[in-house]
Amino acid sequence: MSWQQLLDEFQDQQQTIQAGGGKKATARQHEKGRLTARERITRLLDTPESWMEVGLWAAYQMYEDWGGAPSASVVCGVGRISGRDVMIIANDATTKAGAFFPMTCKKGLRAQRIAMHCRLPLLYLVDSAGVFLPLQDEIFPDEDDFGRIFRNNSVISAMGIPQLASIMGNCVAGGGYLPVLCDKLIMTEGSGLYLAGPALVKSAIGQEVSSEDLGGAKMHASISGTIDYREPDDPAAIERIRKLIATYPEDSRAGVFRREAWADESVNRADPYAKFPLDPQSRFDIRDLIRYLADEGSFQEYKAEYGQTLICGHARIGGFQVGIIANQRTSAMTPKEGIQFGGVIYHDSADKEARFIMDCNQTWTPLLFLQDVFGFMVGRQSEEAGIIRAGAKVVNAISNSRVPKITVITGGSYGAGNYAMCGKAFDPRFIFAWPNARYAVMGSKQAASTLLDVAISAMKRQGKEPDAADLELLRERVTEAYETSTDIRYAAARLWVDGVITPAQTRATLIRSLEIVTRHAPDEPFRTGVLQV
Repeated sequence: MSWQQLLDEFQDQQQTIQAGGGKKATARQHEKGRLTARERITRLLDTPESWMEVGLWAAYQMYEDWGGAPSASVVCGVGRISGRDVMIIANDATTKAGAFFPMTCKKGLRAQRIAMHCRLPLLYLVDSAGVFLPLQDEIFPDEDDFGRIFRNNSVISAMGIPQLASIMGNCVAGGGYLPVLCDKLIMTEGSGLYLAGPALVKSAIGQEVSSEDLGGAKMHASISGTIDYREPDDPAAIERIRKLIATYPEDSRAGVFRREAWADESVNRADPYAKFPLDPQSRFDIRDLIRYLADEGSFQEYKAEYGQTLICGHARIGGFQVGIIANQRTSAMTPKEGIQFGGVIYHDSADKEARFIMDCNQTWTPLLFLQDVFGFMVGRQSEEAGIIRAGAKVVNAISNSRVPKITVITGGSYGAGNYAMCGKAFDPRFIFAWPNARYAVMGSKQAASTLLDVAISAMKRQGKEPDAADLELLRERVTEAYETSTDIRYAAARLWVDGVITPAQTRATLIRSLEIVTRHAPDEPFRTGVLQV
């Protein structure tokens, strides 16, 4: 497969996801006089270019027994409204009436977490039938389920981060707490806000009441006093939202982060698809990618002759000062150990990385991880050199880092190498991946061989002796299943990455990300736990 074929495949699938519930569901939404989630967002934004979506691939090929849930029935991302960057969380009523699936909760929580870290105002466009009842046991009770969203509403409010909600359709049951926990609340005519709908009220207490009298916009505006603004329709609500957000403080950048004047050099950049191979196993000098992403002439390599399987250095991207940590995919010859293989983290490269992370924290320099890693080096020589100790230093430094971290997976992300290069567990503000990326505890060949051995042992314990044909069929099944689970779409469906971006989009995505993550600097000083030296 070529780059173009892979990109075309991803583009087709993304368009299908963006269509939500499809043409018929969109038509039904329009018949109600309502816009779709994406139409609402488009009308809200100052410019389409400001939009950076989070979790487009969420729930991809999940919940197939229930007809699927494209993008987890909610659209999330950062966009500029009235000159302010805002995190938008918009229920997609074209997908199961905007019902909450398990991944819907997880996606909403991820968006809230980004907003909290970056001090982004939040806008909730509410149009949801509530919890998807057949899966309620996976949505309702745990600490990272539906209730956590309301807990976050309360904490975000206490942090002084503005929250605005606009009810533009259904808002029922426990979901009603979300908009009411916000600072300002808009509601359109024909929408409903109630803890129990008319049918449930009649069943529970025998009372007959219309939807409008029970929880319509007029009732909540004039009797309960729950809403602040009653609007006739979506366009009026959108206009009100834009006016209210215009009253927010203007965006600012934390003074400790530095951005210099820069020129847009995108037209002069080389074709990335000719320069960077599609096959993650291919070798190339990662410095070429760094120079492609960085402002021209700005890259300064750190400890260039030491720990050469990991490249560290300072650069500017869109004028922002950043520290870059990238796996080198070419092998290196060292004075002490001899040859070191590309894509592998050795004790000296781990030491270098930990030291560089600490240095960047001292100078308030955001960190960019370009991840294409097989893992840590194993074997007697590596253990004697202290690879575990060196790896622990890296984990400690990344975990306690106070500066924003952004991760891009450009190839393989395997095993503990994922941790050492700031995988999802280590709180990157954003984590992206290229379409050819792979995400797993180990490479497919090693894993398939291990899984095959396990399967054969299980068959033998049952008294079955597999013949050559059985073994080949079993090998194909194991390999196919593992390849499916390592595909980056599998990871994106589960929100292990925030988005899948193309090589050509990477620089622009990083610049937009840096604009967002440098809004706020924490007050805490930089400190680490006990370092094994």
